[in-house]
Amino acid sequence: MNRIPGNVFPRRLDKALPMMSGAQGIWFFDDQGRRFMDVSGGPLVVNVGHGREEIARAIYDQVLRCDYVHPTMFTTQPVEELARALAAHAPPGVERFYFLSGGGEAVETAIKLARQIHLENGRHQRFRLISRWKSYHGLTLGALAATGRTTFRTPFAPMLTEVVHIPPPYCLRCSFGLTYPGCSLRCALALEEAIQNTGHETVSAFLAETVSGATIAAVPPPPGYFDLIREICDRYEVLLILDEVLCGFGKTGRWFAAERYGVVPDIVTMGKGLAGGTIALSAVGVQGQHFDAVCGGGAGFVHGGTFSHHSVAAAAGLAVIGIMERERLVERADRLGADLGRKLNARFLNHPNVAEIRGVGFLWGIEFVRDKASLQPFPRREKFVERLWQNLFNRGFLFYRSTGLAGIDGDALVIGPPYIIEEEQIDLMIEALERGIEETLAG
Repeated sequence: MNRIPGNVFPRRLDKALPMMSGAQGIWFFDDQGRRFMDVSGGPLVVNVGHGREEIARAIYDQVLRCDYVHPTMFTTQPVEELARALAAHAPPGVERFYFLSGGGEAVETAIKLARQIHLENGRHQRFRLISRWKSYHGLTLGALAATGRTTFRTPFAPMLTEVVHIPPPYCLRCSFGLTYPGCSLRCALALEEAIQNTGHETVSAFLAETVSGATIAAVPPPPGYFDLIREICDRYEVLLILDEVLCGFGKTGRWFAAERYGVVPDIVTMGKGLAGGTIALSAVGVQGQHFDAVCGGGAGFVHGGTFSHHSVAAAAGLAVIGIMERERLVERADRLGADLGRKLNARFLNHPNVAEIRGVGFLWGIEFVRDKASLQPFPRREKFVERLWQNLFNRGFLFYRSTGLAGIDGDALVIGPPYIIEEEQIDLMIEALERGIEETLAG
């Protein structure tokens, strides 16, 4: 293998990456003069568009005003204001927010917070976590243990703590071989079964993405799924943690996806779009009653971090929320996202190699198969979606790819553009996608 030049340990080790020289709106520009449409907002992170002067100014001003204070010694105005802004949009009762840097860090924090909530309420036996297969929660060891993506877990399996996994609500490839609604939501009932088999008195929390993200390409839950999940959690005093690092902040046409599905979590994680990709920022929101329980314990939350509650990051997040409110970008994602879904279905639903088009708001997935009738996937060795992605990259369109949807096989693209995208730009993207699919299949 050719050695990659330079001193960076890059994310990709198989080739040298192009040099990006600029970004504005929904466009990237490299140092060779090429232009790329950001169809997925990077890894579903850029929501208000690139190059927002208002965010840059907020960061600049805060660096000059007060760049860093230790969060055990002081608070800052941006942190306080960001928490208030989040409380105005969060699920009912979620009124306290712990600020961090990345999504995986937020998930780690949520898992630990759930455990401490039980401790402060005298439920000392509750320590086990239940999550779902085909999920993604981050790559730090606690979050990775909860993650259900096999390829990420396998190399580090000896280092992972025990987490019980149940099947996701993935109706196209139902783990139980059933069909909705005649299935009676067997995938949700699996949670109760896991709680009972694990020992209900030992279970701390159930962790789930409100809308499954990149690992199985934008799968919304079927109607009634979270109603049943919430009921089961309440019955067994299990805390419900919703991971909205990817699907929150307008991605589903609501500030939080929980609102769309009528579910109120005990704890919710957020990140990615919280600062629009401009700076590392994530958060954990928690019900006020649980915050009070931790406060009453005396020791405080046994957690922390050098860059938690960071004033500059909070200033960026506050600016993003201001833009989203002023320009009504969540409502725009709902309206244009529905149009995007209709156009994708009209163009690709009957394609012999498209198994399903699914999504909500500005979060859509297209799953590709070798045979539509049997849902037989392309073998992983053929790298279908990698070849399709490269074809689209060469055309100047940046999608997000997903693999391993059917065991270790399976291919999909995820679409989640910045909310400022225009209808004619959506049409350009769909035209490029159609040509890319046909050329990749022919090649």
